[in-house]
Amino acid sequence: MLMSNCASVEEETKESESVAATPPKTVVVKEDDADHHPYAFHVSGPRNVSSPNWRSILCTCRKDPNYKRTVMACFIQAAYLLELDRQENRDKQNALAPKWWIPFKYKLTQTLIDERDGSIFGALLEWDRSAAMADLVVIRPSGAPKAVLALRGTILKSLTMRRDIQDDLRFLAWESLKGSVRFNVALVALESVAKRYGSNNVCVVGHSLGAGFALQVGKALAKDGLFVDAHLFNPPSISLAMSLRNIGEKAGVAWKRLMSMLPPRNEPLVPNGCEAEAAPGSVSGGFRNWVPSFNGQNQKSSVDLRKWVPHLYVNDSDYICCYYTDQDGVNEKEKLNNNKENQSPVVKNTIPQAAAKLFVMSKGKQKFLEAHGLEQWWSENLELQSAIHSSRLITQQLKSLYSVK
Repeated sequence: MLMSNCASVEEETKESESVAATPPKTVVVKEDDADHHPYAFHVSGPRNVSSPNWRSILCTCRKDPNYKRTVMACFIQAAYLLELDRQENRDKQNALAPKWWIPFKYKLTQTLIDERDGSIFGALLEWDRSAAMADLVVIRPSGAPKAVLALRGTILKSLTMRRDIQDDLRFLAWESLKGSVRFNVALVALESVAKRYGSNNVCVVGHSLGAGFALQVGKALAKDGLFVDAHLFNPPSISLAMSLRNIGEKAGVAWKRLMSMLPPRNEPLVPNGCEAEAAPGSVSGGFRNWVPSFNGQNQKSSVDLRKWVPHLYVNDSDYICCYYTDQDGVNEKEKLNNNKENQSPVVKNTIPQAAAKLFVMSKGKQKFLEAHGLEQWWSENLELQSAIHSSRLITQQLKSLYSVK
């Protein structure tokens, strides 16, 4: 279409034998290129969402989880583009980021800056009442949070790549981001708006590395009784600490099995099936009788903490986040075998299991960049498998919420 427009201008120039039309033709081409930037909202943004309007006040469409997922992903894209706008020296006239929050009647109230390199790693967006009133939206639509903290992931560009990868490696090594300056900045910003508007009116969202920060910042507030809504896209699930922990757990299970095959110390060997009659003071019997009561004490510690259930969006072809789908603990057959060996009942539901609303996309084999990308979460005809899910990794990430303080 651009080619045909240029051709028509050239024909008019030849017919009029004038060069005055040449400069305007050049300007049109440049403006057209800017309008068709691959990250422009109307180019790569969602097609199936609309701006809030007066009809939103009369219905509950803004509570639709698909709509909310799409909008939250757009806000994260805005956080990415704030940094790209800064790196590419765009001004307010041609900035790409604002187009990703303006249609939803939000405004930028704070940018989160990494003091190490001056990069923007997050954005605090709040409901723009004046913009909404201009479109005759007099009441904030149901389900729309008053404030959203959006945290971006890694950008592989020289101006910010070093600090991004440094935090990636921090999570890979320690499965924790608390040592990063970004953690403290994000925590202060989220806690401030949660106390100002109420935690039920605040949401924290993130993608990739940003999802790791969002999870840990949200968890820190949950420990203080502030349960903010959390939407985490492609959260990191791989870490050296997790691998070492799993090795240690397997070694511990093997050791327990070995010890269960040996007779108790200072006690004669008893036939199989008679271990339950062992002396109460024996090491084996005393320990086994003590464990259930100990687990029961843990159950009292987290009655209210189960309120915080983050939303995780995972693609099973993305090796960075796919381990969130691994089931928690050993399978039922192993539990049954352990029960027969120990001749003691398996204590069920004595310790509350950490849970999350897990949304899994399965499209078969995909390339990594496609499976890990943010754009997939606002694409049309998106089919997700959803459930309140408990997995080994979710339990590891959230178990501190279920421990005795």
